[in-house]
Amino acid sequence: MAAPTDNSTEQNSTKLSSLTGEGIIVDIGTGDGLFVYQSARQNPNKFYIGIDANPTPLQKISERIHRKPQKGGAPNVLFIQSSVEDLPNELDGVAAEVHIHFPWGSLLAAVATGAEDVIGNIRRICSTGALLEIVFGLDPARDAAELDRLNIGPIDVAFIDTVLCPLYTSSGFEIVERAILPEDEWAKFHTTWAKRLKSGRGRLLTYIIAKAV
Repeated sequence: MAAPTDNSTEQNSTKLSSLTGEGIIVDIGTGDGLFVYQSARQNPNKFYIGIDANPTPLQKISERIHRKPQKGGAPNVLFIQSSVEDLPNELDGVAAEVHIHFPWGSLLAAVATGAEDVIGNIRRICSTGALLEIVFGLDPARDAAELDRLNIGPIDVAFIDTVLCPLYTSSGFEIVERAILPEDEWAKFHTTWAKRLKSGRGRLLTYIIAKAV
């Protein structure tokens, strides 16, 4: 497969919000669920599923979604406790979009190395043509210990083109876009973690958009 052609960062960054569609949206590694909750409130015709192995940070949002919509509820949200390695079979082929924002730990290791079992599992829950968005927010200095522990190097455009493209292709995804976003694009990511990362200088926000084939 040929690597994606390079474009300016500005051109690539403006496409993030346009490459989405109606349907079921899955957020893996959802954390406190803020991205899912706010997105669901803004897009009532889409159904959002947040997945995380640790349910504790989801307690507040989980209570909020069951309120009446006029009081902050979100009936188009479902949270599931699960690891990415063990996604429920009920999700097979249902996702129109899958988002993975600022992965860490084993999830970071899997998506940053194109681990066949994990990427294949994500492909399993996607419909044909579904979009997978992965956003990395790493600081080579501050995150050095974690990157060394996971044996991960810099995640830049060259690495994506030469290493991740063929690995993702073998698991059923075609990487169609990748770029580093400027800091003024960070506001698009309504997550608590994004706000924390933005406070530190030196971090690069790199994104990948892949299409399920």
